[in-house]
Amino acid sequence: MSTVLFVCLHNAGRSQMSEALFERAAAGRHIALSAGTTPAERVHPQVVEVMREIGIDLAGRKPQLLTRELAQEADVLITMGCGDQCPYIPGKRYIDWDLPDPKGRPVEDVRAIRDDVLAHVETLLTELDVG
Repeated sequence: MSTVLFVCLHNAGRSQMSEALFERAAAGRHIALSAGTTPAERVHPQVVEVMREIGIDLAGRKPQLLTRELAQEADVLITMGCGDQCPYIPGKRYIDWDLPDPKGRPVEDVRAIRDDVLAHVETLLTELDVG
């Protein structure tokens, strides 16, 4: 069982979608966490909307701050736009997903980002399940 930490700037879009989609797809085989280097006050409304469309409710989730301690819990850290602000922990596996920030984007764009996140999640799960 692997613990995966999804990290972006505000923990209000990409990382929240990634955590939720990973949790659902992993079905208990792996653990998902998410955080942001500068957390927002809430998950972006467009993100909540497009996730509800597929049966996942993020309205009650609160963005959390990325700490070194949280990063140390993870086996794999997935970064999405946090660059040098993400802590480097020796011995951890880092993967960068080049995904646009959904903040302020129209719902159609956020749907496309969600679908890209899902494709990345499925690839990651295949790697983790084989490895």
